Amino acid sequence: MGQDAASRHVPVMRDRCVDLMAPALQREGAVAIDGTLGMGGHTEALLERCPQARVVGIDRDEQAIALASERLARFGDRFIAHHATYDDMAGALAAAGAESADAILLDLGVSSLQIDEPERGFSYAQDAPLDMRMDRSETRNAADLLREEDERELARILKVYGEERFAPRIARAIVRRRQTTPLTRSTELADLVLEAMPAAARHAPGGHPAKRTFQALRIAVNRELEVLDRAVPAAIEAVGVGGRVVIMSYHSLEDRLVKHAFAVGSEVDVPPGLPVVPDEAQPYLRLLTRGAEKASPEEAESNPRSKPVRLRAAERLRPTPPSRRRRDA
Repeated sequence: MGQDAASRHVPVMRDRCVDLMAPALQREGAVAIDGTLGMGGHTEALLERCPQARVVGIDRDEQAIALASERLARFGDRFIAHHATYDDMAGALAAAGAESADAILLDLGVSSLQIDEPERGFSYAQDAPLDMRMDRSETRNAADLLREEDERELARILKVYGEERFAPRIARAIVRRRQTTPLTRSTELADLVLEAMPAAARHAPGGHPAKRTFQALRIAVNRELEVLDRAVPAAIEAVGVGGRVVIMSYHSLEDRLVKHAFAVGSEVDVPPGLPVVPDEAQPYLRLLTRGAEKASPEEAESNPRSKPVRLRAAERLRPTPPSRRRRDA
């Protein structure tokens, strides 16, 4: 099964992530947190490159933890699995017996495991139950959401999380359909979205017209932006001075949150023209990337899931002044 995980999972920008994190992991007892373990590809590369480091792998999907744990068994106690959402940095540090981390990685893309297994219902291209739960211990799935939310909330979810321009039309069609037959299958939803759109939009470039609807439902079911909004400041606060945070986003909503958090920490927090910058206003982060980096053309061609990635990284320069620390971090 370990080989199965390796053969099914191609980690996005693996070498670049390791290059950014490795300088902070060159001491005995260094601790890294892979907040989105998946099937363990990034963690495996880190453990191979940084023999003095341990890695705590967080995932809300117990099946992913099982696959990754078998794949990484050869590293013994250098790998620690932690079943949680990726904002639980405190739990990950406790699992490692550490006060702070030296490097943290968040790969916000949907796991290959979740996309490739039809019964998970993440893909509009395969017929499956409308599930979309990353953590199957959660009780509410995508079919429940489509059955329970009113038209206005459905339209909001599609517009905000999917950036879907035809959100009101699709929400109206969902409500109309469920009055007779609830939507329970992925292909049923994909067909409904197609029918709800204007004819000219059905063949527009950019992939299947249902792509944005499925993205929006996945984000809503798993409360992804709520978790991310907590996770980014939690990751920044969990690394010690000299520690590094690397985050890969796959759509503009995610990237906007990451960009803002890094910008806040890397800028001087004083009004323009102040002659002396007090210590508490000094930057506490140093950006390691110029803007957001993309996958190389070669990787984008060989691994299509890397095409939308936006990678940002930052290094901790000093502790965050209390006045600039988020209360929930």
